[in-house]
Amino acid sequence: MPTVATVTGYKPFELGIFKHDDPAIKYIKKALSKALSQLAEEGLEWVIISGQLGVELWAAEVVFDLIPVYPELKLGVITPFLNQEENWKEGNKELYESVLMQADFVDSLSKQPYVGPWQFRNKNKFFVQKSDCALILYDVEKEGSPKFFYETSKMYQQSHPYEIRTIDFYDLQSVVEDENF
Repeated sequence: MPTVATVTGYKPFELGIFKHDDPAIKYIKKALSKALSQLAEEGLEWVIISGQLGVELWAAEVVFDLIPVYPELKLGVITPFLNQEENWKEGNKELYESVLMQADFVDSLSKQPYVGPWQFRNKNKFFVQKSDCALILYDVEKEGSPKFFYETSKMYQQSHPYEIRTIDFYDLQSVVEDENF
């Protein structure tokens, strides 16, 4: 029974999403909501994210939407380094700040700005070690940034009990079909 879940997945541009009102986001959030509700029914207490654009921030918004139904649900945002939003566009920064203000816990693993890719590797290891379950919007047929977390979690799973749940493009297509029929 997972009590802490890491949620991650693609960044918006990896999904061809370039606007905050792209209709695809609604379906992604619906899929995340379904998966997180199921986890909450199983006893989930914390969702932890690193605050990356795309799936992680959308998942944060979903968590906030689920809190009235699952009041025990909390959100932790643990960034890989300080000021990760520094070079983001204004609209993205606003969403990020809004999520940070509503989160139950906010911190940074590295107490310095971006130095190198090792900060992302450290983040992946930390998140796998601090959660019982990973919920990843990832399709092995479409590589992208979630591949690194997925591989880290698969390696961790070899020596620890660790659940990996994925939402792939077939799952998203199914959400679209359910919504439109």
